[in-house]
Amino acid sequence: QVRLVESGGGLVQAGGSLRLSCAASDRTFSADAMGWFRQAPGKEREFVSTVNWSGGLTSYADSVKGRFTISRDNAKKTVYLQMNSLKPEDTAIYYCTAYSPTGRLWGQGTQVTVSS
Repeated sequence: QVRLVESGGGLVQAGGSLRLSCAASDRTFSADAMGWFRQAPGKEREFVSTVNWSGGLTSYADSVKGRFTISRDNAKKTVYLQMNSLKPEDTAIYYCTAYSPTGRLWGQGTQVTVSS
């Protein structure tokens, strides 16, 4: 059973940076794309960013564009989210997701808290 495991969350001051990682438990796993969503308490899960696995095309929510950068390492089956210039409104649980031919996968999430 393939699992997505997030790491790198934590507490950071506004203006600071964090780098999130999401690793697939099986390196034979493949996906069309991987990305990140986030969910704040009492709110719906919202799109943050995705990267096409084969071509590397990326997309970002307007709220994070210019501040966040998504990337992937094919050998490690890992996707990253570099988050710069963090704002308190970025506080949320960040979930890794994979778009595979057999369905959608989700990680357990990692907490990101940005203090003002």
